[in-house]
Amino acid sequence: MIKPVKRLVATWVDMGPRFLPFADVATKDVPLSRLLRLSLFQITVGMALVLLVGTLNRVMIVELDVPAWLVAVMLALPLVFAPFRALIGYKSDTHRCALGWRRVPFIWKGTLWQFGGFAIMPFALLVLAQQGESQNFPLWVGHVSAAVAFLLVGAGVHTVQTAGLALATDLTEPESHAKVVGLMYVTLLLGMLVSSLVFGKALEEFSPGRLVSVIQGAAVVTVFLNFVAMWQQEALSVNSRKAAADPTFSESWARFSQGVGAMRQLLIIGIGTLAFGMADVLLEPFGGHVLQMSVSATTKLTALLALGGLLGFGYASRVLGRGEDPYKMVLCGALIGLPAFALVMSAAPLNTPALFLVGNFMIGFGAALFGHGTLTATMNRAPAHQAGLALGAWGAVQATAAGIAIAASGVIRDVVNSVLDAANSTWGLAGGYVTVYAIEIMLLLITIVATYPLLRSRNSQAGPAKINRVIAN
Repeated sequence: MIKPVKRLVATWVDMGPRFLPFADVATKDVPLSRLLRLSLFQITVGMALVLLVGTLNRVMIVELDVPAWLVAVMLALPLVFAPFRALIGYKSDTHRCALGWRRVPFIWKGTLWQFGGFAIMPFALLVLAQQGESQNFPLWVGHVSAAVAFLLVGAGVHTVQTAGLALATDLTEPESHAKVVGLMYVTLLLGMLVSSLVFGKALEEFSPGRLVSVIQGAAVVTVFLNFVAMWQQEALSVNSRKAAADPTFSESWARFSQGVGAMRQLLIIGIGTLAFGMADVLLEPFGGHVLQMSVSATTKLTALLALGGLLGFGYASRVLGRGEDPYKMVLCGALIGLPAFALVMSAAPLNTPALFLVGNFMIGFGAALFGHGTLTATMNRAPAHQAGLALGAWGAVQATAAGIAIAASGVIRDVVNSVLDAANSTWGLAGGYVTVYAIEIMLLLITIVATYPLLRSRNSQAGPAKINRVIAN
């Protein structure tokens, strides 16, 4: 391993369980340094999310004057690939290459897709930057190239994350899965936090050429970190093929979906992700258009959002690691989201950026509680040898809902703003944004109503079990 990476992992390990609520997931066979090295793939996922949803979203809408609806549709293109996450998880559960690997080939394929998307993206942005000048290529070439680049990066992110999380669960004991998931997602948020700060600093003096350099750097870092993450994580075994036939995807899905509340749980994941996800594509443009914040300042908003998520995942992992009901965490996340979006909405009429910043932090914190709770509940339901399918199902619903949220939010913002402009409304640019935030509050209320019966049913089941334990003792 490269020396800087070794030092980083060693420093992280030396912090100990006092500052790392996930440190106790390590065992003699799987030390914490190995888990932390594996979690590097989440840094590249977080970096891609910041670049697409944060920096490029704002630059294309504000600096390059691309219509918000078109940008939203581009950002939602990975939605085309999202439903296949369950299939990717199933394939990684049953795949056997000549060397006996299951997860690593999928992580590597996803890495190459990410690199390919980043390789195309600079040329698309250079074409888009020629608007109003003498153009060497038609503008539609830039739109199509950007769409292809976004699709490739999104496909790579889905593949890498699904196979990587499944590999992490393979390496650890079942009772530690909640904390492992927390560790991986804290690393994701750290990646978002660090990369947003780096991107923000690099783009303080914005120019298309500087943006191209940032994207090229992200491509190189992605390949390097994912390669380090994969190194020696799965053992070589030429005799690892099973004699018995693996179940088909439909059989595996039927087994996974058995049980009371399975479909309700997936519905909660979808609605809650819609509620938190519609703001993703609009928070930075809202800061730029309505509150007159700079590119650097709005890019750093992602760092604030990630900081809230980081603290939320740390808190959720500590609480759920003690055996708390994950649906309580889902409820807490949705409840925190209500005042968070209310603060963001009030920042426009009051012209108070501080309210906007606090709301961003609370959105990150609430979304982390919600995401950790739903993912832990999904992992708890996963039948034996179906970690990939379980994570794929969660990821498919979550990513599909996120893609719909991104596309819908941009369209709603543009439609509302055009109607308000035709009516000479005093709301101006803020009207479309505020409408989307109000819809998110309504979706959070639906999520709370849908989650409560699952929490109540689990509590009613826990009561008799607790009495039986007392009698047995």
